[in-house]
Amino acid sequence: MREIFNGMPAEGLGADGWEKPWSGPNGGSCVEAKRMGGGLVAIRQSTDPSGPTLICTTAAMADFITGAKDGLADFLLEPAVPVAAVPAPLRPTRAT
Repeated sequence: MREIFNGMPAEGLGADGWEKPWSGPNGGSCVEAKRMGGGLVAIRQSTDPSGPTLICTTAAMADFITGAKDGLADFLLEPAVPVAAVPAPLRPTRAT
């Protein structure tokens, strides 16, 4: 049996079983989810179907969905803070 791990290439999980429960009017850029055996869920970006996956338990996904419904993820919808407003030690840096 293959090892399933967080960040693994989605192509290693096969092409079948991916669903688009969060599809929107954004031109096809969707989050796709797949129920895995052993109580795991895989998440990938539809525009990068061979790219990395987020692997979590079904319990963790249920907690995330419940929290999102309760408004705990609303901060993700707020306008981004301009980089210039972020204190220098916290600013993202570019690798040289």
